[in-house]
Amino acid sequence: MLKLTDVSVKYGSFTAVHDINIEVNAGEIVVLLGSNGAGKSTTFRTISGLNRPAAGELVFEGNKLNRRPADQIVQMGIGQCPEGRKLFPAMSVEENLRMGAFVHRRKRDQIKHSLEHVYELFPILKEKRHDAAGSLSGGQQQMVAIGRALMSKPKLMLLDEPSVGLAPLVVEQMFETIQKINKEGTTILLAEQNANAALKIADKGYVFENGTIVLEGTSAELFANDEVRKAYIGA
Repeated sequence: MLKLTDVSVKYGSFTAVHDINIEVNAGEIVVLLGSNGAGKSTTFRTISGLNRPAAGELVFEGNKLNRRPADQIVQMGIGQCPEGRKLFPAMSVEENLRMGAFVHRRKRDQIKHSLEHVYELFPILKEKRHDAAGSLSGGQQQMVAIGRALMSKPKLMLLDEPSVGLAPLVVEQMFETIQKINKEGTTILLAEQNANAALKIADKGYVFENGTIVLEGTSAELFANDEVRKAYIGA
């Protein structure tokens, strides 16, 4: 579904991501592991069209992404839930969700169906749909961010650090929901520091360090790797 070949990304003279190769097959959950600043978010921004690659090729369902504008990439079927949620705090929950469907704004029936789907996944959001998004708890705000990404009807969803700042029980519920979204047909590319939780639901993963991929393998292989366990799982 998605293939990155020898992709490098620069900010001025600084190379943030260097010669990375990633493959995501339809139906998979793939996790990118690594600390802050390792290159995961830059990779996501490049897939989404917010950054331009300095080298390499990005292909989604046979179509090259390198020079496509971000809105066109959303229309092609790639949705992103950014790190830090990036909600519009003064707007209501439902207004935030509807913003996720902006590229489909003329498809009223589709938007209605998508809203119903999000409210089915996150019943608490239906109760709070008229509340300001900024008044919600951290976990509820993350639900809004994921729901907003779902509103674009993505084939591939990029989830950037969805567990950051959340209580352990909420993290567990969040990963259960991610699994459910995947089983309903959405392929997931997940960036996470919580390797323990992420590898339990992922099919395979890539480990980032200093803008390069230093390890890759199935979730079982990475979970059993001593370096990964020491760096990211604490065991």
